[in-house]
This record gives sequence, structure tokens and C-alpha cells, in this order.
Amino acid sequence: MTLKSLALFTLLAASSPALAASDGAALFAANCSVCHQAEGIGSAGQFPPLKGRIDKIAESAAGKTYLADVVLNGFSGKISVQGSVYMGFMPSFGATSDDDLAAILTYLSGLGTTKPAPVITAAEIKAERATPKKSSEIAAERKALDAAHPLP
Repeated sequence: MTLKSLALFTLLAASSPALAASDGAALFAANCSVCHQAEGIGSAGQFPPLKGRIDKIAESAAGKTYLADVVLNGFSGKISVQGSVYMGFMPSFGATSDDDLAAILTYLSGLGTTKPAPVITAAEIKAERATPKKSSEIAAERKALDAAHPLP
């Protein structure tokens, strides 16, 4: 890819959530699908499904914050998703760029039924990166979010 075509691609990706989401599909496949499976369908009893949930969580600013905190800091502990309980460990993807994390979350958001699907931006990821959180803080954040807007 030439520098000129790279610049054009970058410009298009910044202006087109659909293009950024296509990048997110490849990034998700490379980094997340080993646990959450293809298209985020999850693995019963081991890893919760993401498809059909991330869009609903990302509809609020608090939901976007929670999603950013989970991917940046990781999470361990018990969660309930769609009536199933998962006791697991999500590693931190804090070494991943803000752009790539935003693309992954936007891709997952696009797999849901919310139209238009919420877009998670690199600026939103960057804002959360400034304040690292422990699993207990993320669990409290999840609980508060679930109380305000029941999580799918």
C-alpha cells in the first residue's frame, strides 16, 4: 500500500463507520474470536456471547465507558448474561491501539439489531485509558449500568 493510498484509506475509515467496522471484523477475528467465537456468538458456559448485546450496551455513554474499561483493563469474576452465569477471565487488551479497540467494539455493535448501530470512537477509548480500573471497579460499574439500563 502506498503512502497516498494509506492516507486515503485512513481518511475514508475516519469518515465511514462501515469501513472502520470492516477493519474491526478482521481485528476481532485475530484477537477475540478464539474465546468469543466467530461473530461473537460466545461459547456456552465459558465465554459470553457479544453478538446482539454490544449494540444495546453501547447505546448509553455509561455503556460505552464500561465496554472501553473491560477491553482496556480486562475483567475477572462472575457475570450473568442472558440467564447464564459465566465465571471467567478476560485479559486486558490495553496494549492494543485506541483505533483498533474502537474498530473492534464498533464491529461488534454492528452485529446487533440497533440501527444505526452505536459507534465507539478512538477518543472514547483514549478517555478511559487515562484512568485504569481494577476488576472490582469494573464489576461495580457493570452493576450500576445494569441497574440503570438492564444489560442484555
